[in-house]
Amino acid sequence: VAGSALEIFELLLHQGYEPSSIVDGTVDNIDEARLIVLLGAYLHDIGNAVHRRNHELIGACLANNLLRRILPRILKKDFEETLGIALEVMHAIYATAMDVEALTLEASIVKVADATDMAEGRARLPYRKGKSDIHALSALAIKSVEILPGEKKPLRIMVVMDGTAGFFQIEEVMLPKIKTSKLRGMIEILPILLSHQKSKELSIIYA
Repeated sequence: VAGSALEIFELLLHQGYEPSSIVDGTVDNIDEARLIVLLGAYLHDIGNAVHRRNHELIGACLANNLLRRILPRILKKDFEETLGIALEVMHAIYATAMDVEALTLEASIVKVADATDMAEGRARLPYRKGKSDIHALSALAIKSVEILPGEKKPLRIMVVMDGTAGFFQIEEVMLPKIKTSKLRGMIEILPILLSHQKSKELSIIYA
């Protein structure tokens, strides 16, 4: 998720989009905005250590203590000087929840990057342990997810799948997260359905 988030961040930066933390004056430079994205993505699931339910809110709370320890060391500043960054990271973690609106570009990037984490690898262990619901089966159908510059929109997300169950991940996970982010209307989703060792390109879904 962190790798995908940074990839989206760089693509948008290259196209002239400004991070919210720069516009609002929360940070002094692009590297600090990039750090918000990195930490938000890297820590976004820590709440699962406590409970799956409300793990986004729990994760934001847990991140507070972590950020108090690590931000001063990373940035060589007092914590009071890094408080704005900590709050941005906590917002990014909380906003990965499906029904929570991401209010910044950075949080939106983290939220969409989280939605791209749906390839088969994440479902293999749960499936072997007996999890065979639509979430596991649809993730097993996803072979790869690639983030690219879009043709008509700033971003394109290409989802390669070997079965139509993969559409569940797009329609029930990815699209709702995009629609509660500042990236809605900025992404082309391109499903590629593999059939008999030959790829079949389907119509682009615009989110």
